[in-house]
Amino acid sequence: MTQDVEMKEQHPAPPIPSRPRLHPLFSDIAALIETGAYTREVRRIVRAIRWTIQLRKKLKASVLSAFLNFVLVPGSDVHSRLSSYVPKEDEHDMEVDTATSAAQASAKHSLPELEIYCYLLVLIFLIDQKRYSEAKACSSASIARLRNLNRRTVDVLASRLYFYYSLSYELTGDLAEIRGNKCFQTVIYLHRTATLRHDELGQETLLNLLLRNYLHYNLYDQAEKLRSKAPRFEAHSNQQFCRYLFYLGKIRTIQLEYTDAKESLLQAARKAPVSALGFRVQCNKWAVIVRLLLGEIPERTVFMQKGMEKALRPYFELTNAVRIGDLELFKAVAEKFATTFSSDRTNNLIVRLRHNVIRTGLRNISISYSRISLADVAKKLRLDSANPVADAESIVSKAIRDGAIDATLDHANGWMVSKETGDIYSTNEPQIAFNSRIAFCLNMHNEAVRALRFPPNSHKEKESAEKRRERQQQEQELAKHIAEEDDDEF
Repeated sequence: MTQDVEMKEQHPAPPIPSRPRLHPLFSDIAALIETGAYTREVRRIVRAIRWTIQLRKKLKASVLSAFLNFVLVPGSDVHSRLSSYVPKEDEHDMEVDTATSAAQASAKHSLPELEIYCYLLVLIFLIDQKRYSEAKACSSASIARLRNLNRRTVDVLASRLYFYYSLSYELTGDLAEIRGNKCFQTVIYLHRTATLRHDELGQETLLNLLLRNYLHYNLYDQAEKLRSKAPRFEAHSNQQFCRYLFYLGKIRTIQLEYTDAKESLLQAARKAPVSALGFRVQCNKWAVIVRLLLGEIPERTVFMQKGMEKALRPYFELTNAVRIGDLELFKAVAEKFATTFSSDRTNNLIVRLRHNVIRTGLRNISISYSRISLADVAKKLRLDSANPVADAESIVSKAIRDGAIDATLDHANGWMVSKETGDIYSTNEPQIAFNSRIAFCLNMHNEAVRALRFPPNSHKEKESAEKRRERQQQEQELAKHIAEEDDDEF
C-alpha cells in the first residue's frame, strides 16, 4: 500500500487541458436568435446584432472558435468552411473541443439564422484582422448560401451581410466586380431578388450599396437614374436612411441643385447616431461647401463640434476666405489643403467657389462705397487678368443682373454707383425665414410621429378592455335592478 502511494508521488497525472470558454453574452445571443427564429420575432434578432456590435472588440480567435463549436454541428460543411478562416491557437485544445462537441452532434440542429449569423461573425473577425482576401471569399460564400433562404427572420442578418460583402470588395479594390449584371452575386441581382421577396430592409441596404458603388467611380448620372427608378417606402433602418440622404445630397450637389442638397445633408447629419463621428464629419464637410455655394456663411459652432475641430479646420479657413471675399486668401487655402480636399473629393466643388468669393467681395464693396471706380473694384478684388477693368465691369454687370448687389453701372465714367440700403423688414425676407422655420418644425413633428412604435395588436387589447368594462357595468346594473325588485316584493 505504501509502495503504491510512492509510485503516485513519483508519476503525477498530467493536467487536463482546458477548453476555450464561450463568452456568456455570445451564448445569450445564440439563445436570442433561436427564440426569434422560432417565434418569428425580428426584434430579437435586431437586439442580437446590436449586442454583437458592442462585443466586437472582444471577438478573438478562441472565442469565435468556441462559438462555432457551440452553435454548429462539428464535421459539417459549414463548420469546416468557417473554421478554416479562424486561426488555431493550440492544436491540442482544438482537438479536445472537437471530441467533446462530437458527442453532442446528434442533439444539434443548426438553424439557418444561426448559420448566417456565424458567417457574419467570421466576416467581421476577418475584416478586423485585415485579412481582406479571406473576407472576400467568406462573403462570397455567405451570399451564395443566402440565395436558398427566403425567411423574414433572415432579412436582418442578410442586410448586414450585404454591407460587409460590399466592404470586403471595396477594401480589396474590386468594387466594380459586384456592380455588373452578369453574375448572380452582383448587387443589382441581389436587389432584384430582395424586391421579389418583399425584403424592404434588404432593398434599402442594397440601394445604398449601389449608390455608393456608382459614386465611388464618379458615375453620378447612373446613380441618379437608379435612385429615381428604385422603389421607395417608409424607412426601416435609421442608419440606412441617413446613408441614403447623404448619397442623395452628393448627387444633388453635383447636379447644381444646392437647395435640395443642403436639406438632405443637414438632415443626414442630424439623424446620424452620435457614435457615427466619421459619417457626421463627412456630412458636415459637404454641407459647408453647399452652403457656401448658396451664398450662406455657416456659423462658427458648426466647426467647433466635439471631435470635429481638427477634421473641419480646412473648411473653416476656406469659409473665412469666402466670408471676407479675399481671392488671394482663397487661393492660398485651396493650395494649402489641396491633399485634404482631393481625398474628400470636394476639390471640384471648391473650384466653383471662386465665383462666390468674387461676388462676396463685390457685395462688401457695394455696402462700403456709394460710388467707386471699376479700376478700384478690380484692385480690391485682386483680379490678376490681362484686362482687369473689363473683367471687373463684366463681373459687376452680372452681379447686378442676378440681384446679388443693388447698384447701377455708369459705363461712361467707369463707376459703380450703389443704392441706399433699405429696411429689410419692409421686404418679404422675414416672412420667408419664418416660413422655413415653421416648415422645418412641422417636418420634424411628422417624422417623429411616423417613427413611433406600438406593441402588436394594441388596438385589439384596448377594444377588449372596453368591452370587458361595459360587460361589468351591465352586470352591476342588472344585479342592482334584481336587488330592487326583491326589495319591492318583500
